Amino acid sequence: MPMITIEAGKMDREMKKTLIKGITEAASMATGIRPQAFTVCIHENDHDNIGVGGECLADVLAREE
Repeated sequence: MPMITIEAGKMDREMKKTLIKGITEAASMATGIRPQAFTVCIHENDHDNIGVGGECLADVLAREE
């Protein structure tokens, strides 16, 4: 069974469901393996634990609000 692991920031349940479905469909199409064979594991990280462009993601997101 293929395992897909995603490292990401915090997401709500609907975002996770959409991501899992889309990633599974794309992987199935690319490999020809049936979607039911895939396992998707999302590792959520606090925005304080992610750096983007040399800055803490929490700070970057706060500026965008």
